[in-house]
Amino acid sequence: MSRAKRDLILYVNGDRFAVSVEPRKSLADTLREDCHLTGTHLGCEHGVCGACTVLLDGEPVRACLILGVQAAGHSIRTVEGLAGENGTLHPLQQAFWDNHGLQCGFCTPGFLMLAAGLLESADPVTDDKIDDVLSSNLCRCTGYQNITRAVCAAARVMRQ
Repeated sequence: MSRAKRDLILYVNGDRFAVSVEPRKSLADTLREDCHLTGTHLGCEHGVCGACTVLLDGEPVRACLILGVQAAGHSIRTVEGLAGENGTLHPLQQAFWDNHGLQCGFCTPGFLMLAAGLLESADPVTDDKIDDVLSSNLCRCTGYQNITRAVCAAARVMRQ
């Protein structure tokens, strides 16, 4: 049975995307397939791993658990939206590089967006808060120490 597609306007990384998607299509698939933004990775597709984390109106969400139609009219930020227009790395990206916060890189976009949501919020950032927030995403390579170190380094830079 064919499902009728819905025409949507998505605002992703400051750009406007007019897309036509099935109502049941996830935001992650919509970003990857219709907006051609493949930095949002799909791991478990059950909201457990966090690889698909994006910011929706500034808040980290699992893009595999939200439908594209639910995101219409909202501000979406993906990992492609972190770097500056001239290619300058975001402090988080630089900190991950400097502190070896990645190995295979599959989980990295999710961790970057999760950390961006934390560090760009008005909430106070403590080591315990960073540990708590990062524990919601899964990494099978690094053991989290370098990821945590990178987020702490970025927090110091972003506070200045």
